[in-house]
Amino acid sequence: MVDKDLVLTKAGNVKKHLIRVEKKAKADLKTFLKDLDRQEIIAFNLEVAVQNCIDIAAHIIGAEGLGVPGSTAEMFYLLEENDYLSSEITEKMIKAVGLRNLIAHEYGKIDLKQIYEISQNDYKDLNTYLLAIFEKLGLED
Repeated sequence: MVDKDLVLTKAGNVKKHLIRVEKKAKADLKTFLKDLDRQEIIAFNLEVAVQNCIDIAAHIIGAEGLGVPGSTAEMFYLLEENDYLSSEITEKMIKAVGLRNLIAHEYGKIDLKQIYEISQNDYKDLNTYLLAIFEKLGLED
């Protein structure tokens, strides 16, 4: 059985980190590219927000016995197969996992312009993911 309190706690963490992204993203590209602190704060908060989304997926899959994913990306396919996510949200989450992996494991290879673009709008995809999970679990936002 899914622990809804755990899901809500993890979702709260996602939202907290996305608020930090949103606050630090209020700059033009030129300012962003010159500001190492801003870059690192945004990257770190995106990484942790995505990790909390992964944690939610892992918990649901384990609690509901949805299968054994072979990779982190596969977790989102399992959620899609079990009507938690649309294919569009699944694809966005797989891209988010790729970004998280890049930030966590290969920081020197990150395209800062890509991080900037994500910080301007794409980070909201994580909220869309949370809404889909909440809807399936019957939780309030």
